Order: sequence, then C-alpha cells, then structure tokens
Amino acid sequence: MAVENKEKRDIYDLIIIGAGPAGLTASIYASRYKINHLVIGYALGGLAFDAHKICNFPTEVEISGAELTRRMQNHMEHLGGKLLLDEVRDIKRDDDGRFRIITQNNQEEFLTKTIVLAIGTKHRRLNLPEEEKFLGKGISYCATCDAMFYRDKVVAVYGGSDSANTASIYLSQVAKKVYQIYRRDKLRGDPSWIEQVLKNEKIEVIYNRRIVGLKGENKLEKIILDNEYQRKKEIEVDGLFIEIGTVPDDKLIKKLNLETDENGYIKVKNDQQTSQEGVWAAGDITNNSNNFRQIITACSEGAIAVNSIFDYLNKNK
Repeated sequence: MAVENKEKRDIYDLIIIGAGPAGLTASIYASRYKINHLVIGYALGGLAFDAHKICNFPTEVEISGAELTRRMQNHMEHLGGKLLLDEVRDIKRDDDGRFRIITQNNQEEFLTKTIVLAIGTKHRRLNLPEEEKFLGKGISYCATCDAMFYRDKVVAVYGGSDSANTASIYLSQVAKKVYQIYRRDKLRGDPSWIEQVLKNEKIEVIYNRRIVGLKGENKLEKIILDNEYQRKKEIEVDGLFIEIGTVPDDKLIKKLNLETDENGYIKVKNDQQTSQEGVWAAGDITNNSNNFRQIITACSEGAIAVNSIFDYLNKNK
C-alpha cells in the first residue's frame, strides 16, 4: 500500500519495522489504540510466509503461511494500517529523542516517537565454499518456494527440527526421493511431524551425519558427508534444502545499540521494551516467550509491545 506524500512528512507516534506476524499484529493493535503508525517491511509475512502448512494456529485446522499472512494483512488494512514494502537502511536518533528512519529502495526518511523492531530472523547457512555458487542452482532455503522445480527428482533436506521435518513431508509430495540428513541420532520437534516423516516411504532419514562439501559443475550434483553412509560419503542429488534454523539479523540491532543475549537475540522486558528508551522489540528477534519462537508468540509479543507503547505515549504527551 502506498504512503501518501503528506503522511511521509508526519511525525509518527510509532513505526513498526518488519511485516511478519509480530509486525502485522502490532499494527492491528496500534490501529485499535488509535496510534498514528506505519509498518515498514521488505518481506511480507517474514519466514512464516513460506510455511507449507500451519496446523497449530487457533481457528485454523490447516493453513499455508501465505494465506495466513494474507488474512493478517487484510485485517491490518481493514483497520486503517499502512504498509510500506521497503527495507530500512538506517536509523538515527535526533537530539530531540525522535527517531529518523531511512529506507533502502526509495531513500525516504520518516520520523517517529517510538519503534517496534519486529525484523524476525534469517536462515542459518552451512557456510561452505560452494554454497553461494549453487544458490538457486540446487540449493534452497525454502521448500514451499522451490519444491516444484524438483518434480520426480532426488533431493536432500539438511536438518532435524520442525522446519526440516515439514520440508521433507512437503517435498515428498513432489520429488521421487527425499534424503533427510541430521547431525543427531533422532529427529526433534513436534511429534506429529516426526511420525509423518518416519512413516513416509519416500523419505530416508540419515542420522549422525553432517554435510561438509558440495559438488557440481554448473549446478549442485552431489553432497559430501562427514562419514560414510551405506559405504559412501557422497550422495547424488538434484537439490538441497537447508533447514538448520535461523539467526538474528543484527544490522539494525547494532545501529540502535540494543542489548542482546549470548546468541544475538534482543533482550526485552516483560512489556517488550528493549535497553533503549522508545524502542520495543517483538517476535523471533527477541529472547522472550521462553525462546519458543512460534507465530502465536510473535503475535502475542507484537500486541504486548503496542499495549506498552500506548501507555508510554500517554505518559509522554
């Protein structure tokens, strides 16, 4: 949704950075509280958008991440929330305490009294020499996005938690064979997903192995394991889906000089306030909600943050 020129000159009460579940929910609550606000995010829905199936969100027996995102966006816009699809390049604090936010693509500046940082996380990488070379040429971090390129082909999934398990299940509906490679001796996460993986005849789980190399000419052709499996260390595949978790994107965290835990997640109080006045954080980027990092906890943190901001703005009129 476009932002009118007049509104670009406004001083917002709140700017929400990030358009995933935490950011969209924060906007819904901000509209209900009549807080003048704007959402800026370059990835609508965040990582949740790519989820093939979500089966644990209240009211939804089964829904895709894309559809759930669409419904959240519709709810936000129905209440008058405005979304600018762009990336935040820089944040500066003026002498009067207000924040100056500069976007990447449009090179626009916005002023705001408060911020909710709901930037989520990014995919963890293998950090192997050939990984970048084969990105989009056999390597993917999104089964929902790229599965259809591997119809009737052989693929591998690297990881053993919920994201890897659901990726294997989805890929098994398209590919003729799925290797799921995990560094531990058993899968972890939601027991219902694990049960489906282990019962699926198309999925072969390889335990206690790591991927230590990638081979191919113009595209990925083989993955190299750290130990032999069935008398060989190399497995021929057409594609590899890397599902080994996520890590914080610390660019804006550093610009705001926010306190983080040992893993780089933003430390927040019970009301989602950070170590800097005027800045709240919500969703997967925080160390709150017992580090559960689910869509429902991201929504909860977004709501709590805006409730706190409502009180803060009233006290600082």
